[in-house]
Amino acid sequence: MDHTNHVRLNPTELTPALLEGATIYGADDHKVGKLDHLHGSGAGRTAIIDVGGFLGIGAKPVGVPLVDLQFMRDSDGDVHAVTNWTKDQLKEMPEHRD
Repeated sequence: MDHTNHVRLNPTELTPALLEGATIYGADDHKVGKLDHLHGSGAGRTAIIDVGGFLGIGAKPVGVPLVDLQFMRDSDGDVHAVTNWTKDQLKEMPEHRD
């Protein structure tokens, strides 16, 4: 997916209501997971991403700093994010537990 023409979200738009469920694309531009929820508050918030599984079954939640994700809207207005993490790197992370 070519993200160059997508509109970046500004910091005030980074709300759980808008971001939860967003597809996350990795360093190789393949889907790596979906944003399940945000954890914490302020600049140190963590994005909890469900990685792996099929149709949400067997997915592993992992936490990455929210600043590691670039959120944007595509031409249809759908919110998604891009990160430098690969799916394999995310799968190797410890499972996040609330």
